[in-house]
Amino acid sequence: MKRITILLMTLLMCSITFAQQALWGGEPIISPEIHKDNTVTFRLRSPKAVKVEITGDFLAPQKIKTDFGTFDIPGTAQLKEGEKGVWEYTTPEPLASELYSYTFIVDGQRMNDPANVDMIRDVASVTNIFIISGEPGDLYSINDIPHGTVARRWYDSPTLKEQRRITIYTPPGYENSRETYPVLYLLHGSGGDEEAWIALGRTAQILDNLIKQGKAKPMIVVMPNGHTQNVAAPSESSRRYIPAMGGGPREAVASMEDSFGDIIKFVEDNYRVKKDKANRAIAGLSMGGMHSAAISAQYPNTFNYIGVFSAPPIASMMARDDNERAKYAEEFVKKLEVQQKNGFKLYWIACGDTDFLYQGVLDSMKKMDEIGFKYNYRESGEGHIWKNWRIYLSEFTPMLFNN
Repeated sequence: MKRITILLMTLLMCSITFAQQALWGGEPIISPEIHKDNTVTFRLRSPKAVKVEITGDFLAPQKIKTDFGTFDIPGTAQLKEGEKGVWEYTTPEPLASELYSYTFIVDGQRMNDPANVDMIRDVASVTNIFIISGEPGDLYSINDIPHGTVARRWYDSPTLKEQRRITIYTPPGYENSRETYPVLYLLHGSGGDEEAWIALGRTAQILDNLIKQGKAKPMIVVMPNGHTQNVAAPSESSRRYIPAMGGGPREAVASMEDSFGDIIKFVEDNYRVKKDKANRAIAGLSMGGMHSAAISAQYPNTFNYIGVFSAPPIASMMARDDNERAKYAEEFVKKLEVQQKNGFKLYWIACGDTDFLYQGVLDSMKKMDEIGFKYNYRESGEGHIWKNWRIYLSEFTPMLFNN
């Protein structure tokens, strides 16, 4: 009987070991491996592959020309095949502290790193990520500190005649306190949705760390879906999602600007927030920056803090021809004059000096200068990328609600 028991236990252990190997694909591979000098090694087991490459934003960018301008896209590097069909690439130089994304390309087909469980979705594509510690990487990392709560909620929008999805960050301690909090409304770009700032922007990590360091006030951050023709992010929607500005499975009933009051009402009805101009901020990137400028002008006595990151001129996005462009520009300038008269504490504009929208940002500021509109401008290097927008968020939020 004892021998049978031992035999059964041995068979069971062998089965578990085999199952684990089947699940993980054999011997474990470390990828990415971040070395002490901050060089990084990537590995992929693919014994039948002919060519394996890696593409990522840690590599020197390549430029592509489109009808909308010249864009930087991540470069590529080739992996070398080693023993047992394991391909490998090590960065020739140490990487600066930052959050990086990457994907493998195996015989022309993109695939994620099966050894790395850290991934983020950028609309229709999913990529692996890793973080090099230091400044600003530590700000984007999950550290051993109190954490806020990220909730995905549905709210009613009478203006758009539907239920819509929204992402809301509440700061550490919100659930156990009776305090009221200021609110930052944070808007995504044309290729994003209500998940973009949480996933790619690392909003929760940035706010957790800045609040713990005493650099930012505890605040609620509200991240809506800015595509009024889409109800929610992919796989969360009741209808087909098309990730394109102006695209979608139906015509929008109303604009983001006209429907934004529904969002404010939902937040102020359901969360403990301070309901005055001094405790409201709005900011966004690209299309969301354009929305932030337009919404803060349309609701001119609502926000004390406005952040416009890498945003195109409003007239250029709305107009079909030069005559309409001039008309919209003139109408918006009039709204800015009212907004300036009503007053605000901070109007913060930021853009990268190689951004394809850079000249448009300069043109917008020139219009503002002509009417004496007060703003602060932050120019960074590089282009229309999340690396910049995370930096802008980490610099913008400490300036908020210092009334």
